[in-house]
This record gives sequence, C-alpha cells and structure tokens, in this order.
Amino acid sequence: MAGGSVDDGCPSVEPEGEAAVACEALRLLRIEPSAVSPGAGPAGGAARCSRNVLRKRRRWERVLAAKKRKRQQERERSRARRAGGAGAASRGGGKAPAALAKERLLQARTSGPRLCVDLGVADRMTEKETSRLASQIRRLYGANRRAEKPFWLCLTEFVVGSLIYEECFRMNDGFSNYLMDTTQESYLDLFPLDAIVYLTPDSENVLEDIDPNKVYILGGLVDESIHKKLTLQRAREQSLQTARLPIREYMVKAVNTKNYHSETLAINQVFDILSTYYETRSWPAALKAGVSSGKGYVLPEAVK
Repeated sequence: MAGGSVDDGCPSVEPEGEAAVACEALRLLRIEPSAVSPGAGPAGGAARCSRNVLRKRRRWERVLAAKKRKRQQERERSRARRAGGAGAASRGGGKAPAALAKERLLQARTSGPRLCVDLGVADRMTEKETSRLASQIRRLYGANRRAEKPFWLCLTEFVVGSLIYEECFRMNDGFSNYLMDTTQESYLDLFPLDAIVYLTPDSENVLEDIDPNKVYILGGLVDESIHKKLTLQRAREQSLQTARLPIREYMVKAVNTKNYHSETLAINQVFDILSTYYETRSWPAALKAGVSSGKGYVLPEAVK
C-alpha cells in the first residue's frame, strides 16, 4: 500500500542477476519466496524460484489474453444487440426492445405454440449436471425472449426446494421475473394428451412442422447424461405422441477423427432449432442454427 513498507520476504540487500528478477516477479504476484523454495540455497533456490515464476507468469499471461478476447467478444455482442434493438424499435413504432419482447411473449401466451421442459427426470442427474441444465434453461429463455415469434415456455414438475429449483435461482439473475410458467404439476395435468408431443432423439417419428395448437415437451436432461431412451420410454408409458428433429433427413455425417455422430442435443440447442424453423419455415436453416459441428452432422453443401 502507498506510504508504507511491506516485508515481502526478499533480502533487504538488493540481489543480483536471476535472484533479483525472481524476487521482483514474486512481489508482483504476491508470492512469498520462502513458500516457493523453502530452505533452498541462494543459487539453487533462485533458479527454481525463477522457473516457477516464469511458469506462473506465462499462465497469468494466458489468462489475461483469454479475458481480453472475451471482453472484445462481449463488446461486439453488445454492439450487435444495440444495432438489433434500434432496428426492432423502428419496426415496432418506436417501442423499446424490452417492451417489444414483453409484448411478443404475452402474445405467445395466448396464441403461440407451447414448449415445456420436463423436470420430472431432473433427479437422475448429478449436482454438476443439474447446474448445467439450469444454465441451459437461462440460454433457452434468453433466445426465446429475443425471438420474433416466441414460444410460451413452462417448467413442469419444478418442485420448490429441489436441486434444479435452487440452481435456477442461484445461477440465473432475475429468474423470478422470467415471463414463463413454472409449476410443480406435470404436463399431464395441464394439457390434453392428444395435444402433447414429446421430443426425443430416439423417436421413430420425424417432426415435420410446428403446430401452434400443440404442446412440445423437452426432457430436462443435459446432453452429457447417458440415459439411453429414457425420454422415449417415459413418453410411451404416458401414451404420448413422440417426434425427433429431422437431422438425418437434412444433414449428413461428417468425417471426424473419433467417428462420432450424435443427435442428442442440449435443450437450448433444440430450442434454437425449433425457434429458427418457426420463424423461417426452413429446416436446413434451423438445423444449421442449432446443430454444432461437434455433433458430427453437417448440411450436405458443407462437405462439397
């Protein structure tokens, strides 16, 4: 601190050569030299100290570079949001983007298609997986709020005091103000069976279109969870219609070193596909928006 002296553990007589560089670097990193090489002799200790400092310095430089890249990306996204907001305001007769988003969401509540996240299977996940699901719910809601033609969202079997309940409030600022329904009830108690379509990658039926009069269900499981055919089995036990995204119909398997191909997506990725299709009526455009290259599928033109 200014105006005071700090005993930093380095000798009071200024050392020479590598020891001087090491001690100065340690002071900057707030590391005690004795903690780096306790009981070491002056020459050997300074050399080991110097190597440790260089490693820490390189690691810190990488951290700083990553933070700089992230800040730059955030600035670019902010500029894009401001530009999009200005365009939305002009299209909406001068209304602020937040007001337009709220208006669209409330319209979806009465006339749009409904999308439910089934949290009745969330108890099968670990704490880490549950945290990832809460993060995906935040991304899903954010994408829906920005959509020109949003869905009305609902979290079903969202039990007060459950781990997913606690994680949603812990990880998502303003979660209590999200414009969507949350209920401890099952979708079976809320909607007629013939209106429900459970979306699962294991279904034999292909989703061909989005019907505003239907209720689409996504299983609340993260994509890292290995629960083979769990959602399909759940839907069959409940006598529900099922469907899968038309990934195989519009995309091809890409060659990759691991020969990995998966149609299992995170719930926010599935939503990106549904939302893009609902706006564009183009499955290729929708699948491009939601299926990352890491899943091993690409559009045919991407391999030509």
